[in-house]
Amino acid sequence: MRAFTLLLALELAACRTSSRTSLASAGVPDRQALTDTIVAQLNRSAGDWNRGDLDGFVSDYAAESTTTFVDGRRARHGIDFIRQNYTPWFAPGARRDSLHFEEVEVRPLSPTAALVTARFLLMRGGAVTRSGPFTLVMERRPQGWKIIHDHSSSDPR
Repeated sequence: MRAFTLLLALELAACRTSSRTSLASAGVPDRQALTDTIVAQLNRSAGDWNRGDLDGFVSDYAAESTTTFVDGRRARHGIDFIRQNYTPWFAPGARRDSLHFEEVEVRPLSPTAALVTARFLLMRGGAVTRSGPFTLVMERRPQGWKIIHDHSSSDPR
């Protein structure tokens, strides 16, 4: 029985190593490298928000009618809705708290798809005014990684 258990453990270890190798050989991005890329993109996006650059902020979304945004109430589709949703935050004189991201986790799903989970924080004067978890499905395109699905929730205040 002990020999069988050892043999089974070796088989499972071989399968696990083989699975990792096949993912890498299939062109799936290295998780840490992809995380670094996505974190840099989110930081740039937060900078766009904090500077009041609506075009820069929404440039991370795929500019098509099938891009999905879920805000806790329902799913909406299209880059036009996403732009309209954020426009009030960028209106002249609007109070737009400083945006930060934390707890970013990136999971490569294929050579061209990734699942991103994180938390957004809007801050004013060192105090959090709004925050919540979000999930993004991102797709690698010639222009870089684009959001094709955004499910953002806001914690109750």
